[in-house]
Amino acid sequence: MAQKRFLRAFSILVMLFASTALMAQSSAQKTLDRFKSMVGTWQGKSPSGGTSEVTYRLTAGGTAVMADMHMADEDMVSMYYVNGDDLLMTHFCPTNNQPRMKAVISPDLNTVSFDFMDATNLSGPNAGHMHRAVFLFSGADRYIEEWTWKQEGKDTKMHFEMQRKK
Repeated sequence: MAQKRFLRAFSILVMLFASTALMAQSSAQKTLDRFKSMVGTWQGKSPSGGTSEVTYRLTAGGTAVMADMHMADEDMVSMYYVNGDDLLMTHFCPTNNQPRMKAVISPDLNTVSFDFMDATNLSGPNAGHMHRAVFLFSGADRYIEEWTWKQEGKDTKMHFEMQRKK
């Protein structure tokens, strides 16, 4: 009888710790979990009719999400990962630079804006590079990507409405 009470009390204690850990999970980790839920292939179109395809997959023991992007004649890879309390992205661009961006996450976790921090292989601040990426989530099978290319102080935006490939 005492053993049953001990096991019941122990079970309640374990559930309490587990629920506390879930509540304490950072918005960066929750958002990375959202990217993890996107594993698979997605297709999209820009307002000008351009097409894109993105395949998301887990890597590094599930600590990072890799997005393999194919747009028109360009292939790019982005890696999403948590660093401390921050969600970061490193974008590997065909222009041979690698911008690192830090996420600003809306309270409802439905808008994630990655803003430029720094880059490797960037010849100077006016050299062309991806400077911003915004993800607007509207459901389990749809989202919007808005990318900003910055060169010589001018921004060019690309907008893609994505849906899960069936």
